[in-house]
Amino acid sequence: MLKRPLGNSGIEASVVAFGAWAIGGWKWGGTDDDVAVRAIHAAIDRGMDFVDTAPIYGFGHSEEVVGRAIQDRRDKVVLATKCGMRWDEKVGRYFFSHQMDTPQGPQPVDIHIYLDPESVRNEVEQSLKRLKTDYIDLMQTHWQERVSTPIEDTMEMLIKLKDQGKIRAIGVCNADPEEMKQYQSVGPLASDQEKFSMLDQEHAAKQRQFAAEEGLAYLAYSPIGQGLLTGKVGPDRQFNPGDQRLDNPRFSVENRKKVMAMLDEFRPVADAHRINLAQLAIAWTFHQHGCTHVLAGARNEEQVTENAAAGDVSLSKEELSLMKQVLDKHLPGLKL
Repeated sequence: MLKRPLGNSGIEASVVAFGAWAIGGWKWGGTDDDVAVRAIHAAIDRGMDFVDTAPIYGFGHSEEVVGRAIQDRRDKVVLATKCGMRWDEKVGRYFFSHQMDTPQGPQPVDIHIYLDPESVRNEVEQSLKRLKTDYIDLMQTHWQERVSTPIEDTMEMLIKLKDQGKIRAIGVCNADPEEMKQYQSVGPLASDQEKFSMLDQEHAAKQRQFAAEEGLAYLAYSPIGQGLLTGKVGPDRQFNPGDQRLDNPRFSVENRKKVMAMLDEFRPVADAHRINLAQLAIAWTFHQHGCTHVLAGARNEEQVTENAAAGDVSLSKEELSLMKQVLDKHLPGLKL
């Protein structure tokens, strides 16, 4: 599979990464750990050596599953995780509330964004334990606090952890260019991770441009729109309790019908490359200006195989132009 640099870090990683949100189970209606471990092994075997997770994915569970999967093949993996989302303390910036399943039944939990230096240090130590490793290749701030902690203080701690060999490179997620400049005023930034897909273009434009100008890696998450761009989430699809798509207007029956109509116009391009619509969506994403890597979620080996194959797809200028025309035609009528 094609590999690209993670900014100026000296690290190269597969253009398609294994996104480990879904295997944490949280907001995705549960998961099977054994199947998830086999999926990660399949990804590595197929050249998808980039694995991205976070403590919040299943409240530590995703990291534990990833740690189990890579413990005997750590040297074959570029491992990325995150910090800054706290569910165990009410500190920093309130983000949202969630019902967590516990042995005693559903319990409310408040999620906060907190990037205090000591909190970051503690989170990194906890992630190292869950991941069963003594270093993390890419540590990213998951969301930006924007309340009590100066970005410069957070970055100073991340640099200390880098100097100690606990992390190799520093990245951000969900940050605007001004915030990234603040990080850069203290030390080198390797990457920016943002939500970016055919359905999520407007918000990501400034960040992609900034990444291209600054030589940062740009990691796109949700490239298949949480399944909406696969062609498999039709108007008759039912979502399980706990699945975040259940009450999302983007996944309304009417919206799904409109998305399917748009995807039908992409099928000739997919057929020409002998790929499916999900693979086409992934390939389209990493062909966009400034986008260096795509994080593709997977729950099983079959999905991994499809995602990995997308990393070998090369779309022509004519095909990309045709797809842009289709998008320009359909996007104004969609709920995004």
